[in-house]
Amino acid sequence: QLQLVESGGDLVQPGGSLRLSCAASGLSLDSYVIGWFRQAPGKEREGVSCINRYGYGGSTSFIDSVKGRFTISRDNAKNTVYLQMNSLKPEDTAVYFCAADQSHCSRYASGYNYWGQGTQVTVSK
Repeated sequence: QLQLVESGGDLVQPGGSLRLSCAASGLSLDSYVIGWFRQAPGKEREGVSCINRYGYGGSTSFIDSVKGRFTISRDNAKNTVYLQMNSLKPEDTAVYFCAADQSHCSRYASGYNYWGQGTQVTVSK
């Protein structure tokens, strides 16, 4: 059984940076696509970015406002996927979740079978 644990969320000022981690246990992440999602209070969960299975290369950003600011990457040796977030804005405030599936990258939550518990990111002065 694949288990995912997010970490790295924090309170940060606008313009600051954070790196979120999604650590896996139980199974190797090599054969899974990993997506990052976020959910702000009163809003639906939205796909942020996704990285393909190991060896297939490539990643996708689903939100125009994070392109050029957020970068997804994976460290197979550590069985961990990261979301580097730079130039953070107040509108990035949300709970961030990572999710895994063996099919293909999707911007929709329904496309993933495994979820972490989330980590809070708050961007504020």
